[in-house]
Amino acid sequence: EVQLVESGGGSVQPGGSLRLSCAASGFTFANSWMHWVRQAPGKGLEWISSINSGGDMTNYRNSVKGRFTISRDNALNTLYLQLNSLKIEDTAMYYCSKGDVGYTDRGQGTQVTVSS
Repeated sequence: EVQLVESGGGSVQPGGSLRLSCAASGFTFANSWMHWVRQAPGKGLEWISSINSGGDMTNYRNSVKGRFTISRDNALNTLYLQLNSLKIEDTAMYYCSKGDVGYTDRGQGTQVTVSS
């Protein structure tokens, strides 16, 4: 059974930083593209970033480029998302996914709240 457990969220002021983690089990993590998505209150799921199995190819949505960094540790079956220069509009529940349609395999999420 695929299990994804996100952690590391919290409340920060604009300009702050957080590091999110996603512990994966139940599938061959080292062979899987992985993704981060988020959902702001009252809005739909929004793709943020993806990373290939080897960790040497990454993609980001334009609004987070230069601020967020996706990475992975295949030895630990863990995916990361470093969030820097956070903005109020980054407030959302953040999820990791191995890419099932509609990101239906995502975990329970970790809340990121950016406010002054």
